[in-house]
Amino acid sequence: MIVSIIIRTLTRGGVYALLASGMSLIFGVAHIVNLAHTAFFMVAAYGVWFLVRQQGWGVIQSIIVTVLAVTLLGVLVYRFLINRVRHHPQAVLLITIALAMLLQEVMLLRFGSHFQTLPVLIEGSHRIWGTVITNQHLLILGAVAVVMVLMWLLLSKTKLGIAIRATAQDGEIANLMGMSSARVLTITMAIGTALAAVAAVLLPRGYVFHPHIWMSPLTMVLAIVILGGLGSIKGSVVGAFILALAETIVVFRWPQHGYMSLAFALLTMIIILAVRPGGLFGTVFEEERL
Repeated sequence: MIVSIIIRTLTRGGVYALLASGMSLIFGVAHIVNLAHTAFFMVAAYGVWFLVRQQGWGVIQSIIVTVLAVTLLGVLVYRFLINRVRHHPQAVLLITIALAMLLQEVMLLRFGSHFQTLPVLIEGSHRIWGTVITNQHLLILGAVAVVMVLMWLLLSKTKLGIAIRATAQDGEIANLMGMSSARVLTITMAIGTALAAVAAVLLPRGYVFHPHIWMSPLTMVLAIVILGGLGSIKGSVVGAFILALAETIVVFRWPQHGYMSLAFALLTMIIILAVRPGGLFGTVFEEERL
């Protein structure tokens, strides 16, 4: 049971970490709360399912096309909708939640309300300490680790990462130093949306999705971002695994009450915030962002 809890926590936490990191990155740089973030996650899941199940494409080809298409959608949404009202937080909230509901209705009209599952990326399993672990779960763990390392390298070791960090600290100063904050914000939105799309294609085996699936992850992702500290990617990763562990413990310890796993995870967030109101890695100074 312990091994099963660890594997489930790591796989579910990895998906949460990708989603929350994307939202934290967008908030840390653009200072906007994108409530349509998990709607892009839902669209990516449907994109892969549609190309594989209905169009007969290969899984890898479908994933690449879907991630690119959803990333482009996120960029277009930012350039033509969010960017115009970026300095008005209330308008951003209204536009993004309306966009999420619009995408939900489009999926309903096109695919109906039936539950769907993504194709398995890799078959087979291994036995670890007496517990059967599917290769799909191992692939998810490896993919999440690779993506998070690439994110760290991008933000800390590249010129683009320096520009992103500079824009997060002060966009006007970054402009004066020759960095185009408008371009950096667009790239940031692309990276954040791509992380949401990658999280969708790495869903664990047996995870079902439908047009309303974006709502539950949105609650969890917002809780993770707040728990980790607004704008902190490191905090989002740590918070994702903490709340995933809380969810998993409920499912394994009280399987008949598995539907309460989200509530238990939110209770964990409340308890931690009562001790650390700023979150696990809450920023004291702007230069501490990211």
